[in-house]
Amino acid sequence: MRNFISDFNKLIKLRLTLTVVFSASVCFLMGSRFQGDINWINWIILTLGGFLVTGAANGFNEIIEKDLDKLMRRTMDRPIPSGKMTTGQALVLSLIMGISGTYLLVSLNFPTGVLAVFSIFLYAFVYTPMKRKSPIAVFIGAFPGAFPPLIGYFAAFNEPQISWIPIILFLIQFVWQFPHFWAIAWVLDEDYKRAGFRLLPTTKQDKTSALITLLSTIILIPVSLMPTVYLMPSGQAFGGIIYTIIAVLAGLFFAWQAIQLYNKRDVASAKKLMYTSFIYLPIMQLTLLFDFIAK
Repeated sequence: MRNFISDFNKLIKLRLTLTVVFSASVCFLMGSRFQGDINWINWIILTLGGFLVTGAANGFNEIIEKDLDKLMRRTMDRPIPSGKMTTGQALVLSLIMGISGTYLLVSLNFPTGVLAVFSIFLYAFVYTPMKRKSPIAVFIGAFPGAFPPLIGYFAAFNEPQISWIPIILFLIQFVWQFPHFWAIAWVLDEDYKRAGFRLLPTTKQDKTSALITLLSTIILIPVSLMPTVYLMPSGQAFGGIIYTIIAVLAGLFFAWQAIQLYNKRDVASAKKLMYTSFIYLPIMQLTLLFDFIAK
């Protein structure tokens, strides 16, 4: 049983799945707060449904890349390439998770379920094969990667309506993914090359790739400040003074790490940028949530 749990965690990429669920959950609370009431039953449904849908997408990803995973050091111990789980077993688990997760999300409202299905399709069947063909894969993957805020926010409503708030939440996570993934691609470049993955902007650890990564962190600063200029019906800005301060400081620090990568162009600098990206997004989302609740 312990071995199965370990293999299952690797199949669904547990840490990545929990990150996605966290993002959706925080944005659900923002949407609920906007209505003035939090339905904790729906929050549990969203959390479980989001976990299952994300796990399914990651499972399909590993099924498709099973032969490539054997070539990379960081992935060769995953359950399918290591022989601990058959492709059929992984497929059954992924289908069960995908169907049950989608059912749970559709039970909240139809748009939430549709976004979940679209996210699985884009990530597993468009982004995954594109990784070996062109660096544009990062742009494609940024869409399903930025859907969790939309899914979480829409899940808070019986009948979701398009507004600037979920769009802003989507844009912040969308832009954040570029320095995040390019930092990871820089750190794992040698391993990725074994599988033929082409994720760096120029496919190389060169000055141009570092410059484009730096520019993405600079673009993220004004995007992250969008909540401070959007006025809600109450006349207050979506993001307050605390969020503004944190967004500026976090954005500048993120950009500073990217400057170090541009100047040094080494793996050590890329690792620092990668670790910064890990903490940047949850800090921003939690700060915006608490700032919003305090109003």
